[in-house]
Amino acid sequence: MRSDPAGEVEGSRSRVLIVEDDDAARQGLMELVRAWGYDAEGAVDGEDALAQVTIFRASIILADLVMPRLDGFELLRRLKDQLSDLTFILITGQGSVDNAVAAMKEGAYDYLTKPVNPERLRVLLDKSAERQDTTREVEALRRQLHARGHFGGLIGNAPAIRSVHRVIERAAPTDASVLIFGESGTGKELVAQTIHQLSNRRDNPFVAINCAAIPETLLESEMFGHERGAFTGAIERRRGCFELARKGTLFLDEIADMSPGVQVKLLRTLQERTIRRVGGEKEQSVDVRLIAAINLDPVEAVEQGRLREDLYYRLNVIAIGVPPLRERTEDIPLLVQTFIAEFNTRDSKPVHALAPEALRVFQQYGWPGNIRELRNVVERAVIFSQGELIEAEHLSPDLSRARTPPSPVVGFAAGMTVDEAERCLIDLTLAHTQNNRTRAAEILGITVKTLYNKLKRFGQDPDGKDPSE
Repeated sequence: MRSDPAGEVEGSRSRVLIVEDDDAARQGLMELVRAWGYDAEGAVDGEDALAQVTIFRASIILADLVMPRLDGFELLRRLKDQLSDLTFILITGQGSVDNAVAAMKEGAYDYLTKPVNPERLRVLLDKSAERQDTTREVEALRRQLHARGHFGGLIGNAPAIRSVHRVIERAAPTDASVLIFGESGTGKELVAQTIHQLSNRRDNPFVAINCAAIPETLLESEMFGHERGAFTGAIERRRGCFELARKGTLFLDEIADMSPGVQVKLLRTLQERTIRRVGGEKEQSVDVRLIAAINLDPVEAVEQGRLREDLYYRLNVIAIGVPPLRERTEDIPLLVQTFIAEFNTRDSKPVHALAPEALRVFQQYGWPGNIRELRNVVERAVIFSQGELIEAEHLSPDLSRARTPPSPVVGFAAGMTVDEAERCLIDLTLAHTQNNRTRAAEILGITVKTLYNKLKRFGQDPDGKDPSE
């Protein structure tokens, strides 16, 4: 709770219902709580409190344990179904602490002993208000997930990911080949799955193959299949991924790790729409949509000889660049909430959200492993968490120590030429994107070809370095 100079509390004030049968004690607590900026009303016992909870719309209940008609313990039980929206704090005498502890097992947030320590009371109220704010944010995130946070399998609303959504919407209804590029862990396969789910092929197979995970000697067989006796160990005929994905979608991840020979055969398949099994003699037609992914700048992969230029142009009918997590940090709370829900269900955990300090750590970290790393970090935190919130102490120490370096600031001096200023801006943008020229061109608002022409004019070699250095 924060106050402006005039003493007004920012935002909506938490409402505290004080349930106490002693008139003087109740009145004193109400005045104290109001002085701290909370709305406060009183109830003389549990029955009176039940009547006022809905009318007053209390978010925090401060109740004496021992009262006539309906005591604090029974009031807690009657309100048990509402504890997701209410924070319940008990006041008890020294001799009834055991009862207060039992009440916490029933859902009470905490307890105070008489005489009430004002400092301790204020800490509890402030923590309760923060807990209520967190609960409201979580509910808003859940609504956002259902209302507009999901786009197929993709989650997020940042401008960088919304631009990806728009390209997917255009690409999905067609049969055009798609080339997805982006850093490892950004969700390139999810993009491919979303395209498939939104396409006319959705009821047919989606087959994914990681070209980097299969030995070069087996990759051709994995993709195109083989006949019995085609090579040592080929004891029976086997269908490849093109056949398995018939009338569906084939996703080839890390395509730059494919050998040049297999790339040639893939290019021919795309051109002729036919395949021939390893060791086979007959050509057979294929009806498959191909989506490929690469974790490099595709233009650089071509220049480095890792991706055939003719294959690149064949695949690059529609290109989709997936942004790294550091460029869409506003999506972190939504992604975290999704992962928490997943791991809560799997591990039967009661975690609701990140504590504010943990969220600050998440937003300051650079996430070199992107969404895959974020998911792993949340999984670990849920496992180590003992309550409803993930605290900073539940995170890996490495996460807290690492911080995203500040973005470089461009400085222009009087007397600097336009060419010098332009070169400075381009160099800083390339450094920011870790030399990803496609992403740098997007940020600069120019085409990749224009960027390459400017770099050549500046005398830079294909690796982006000044030859004079």
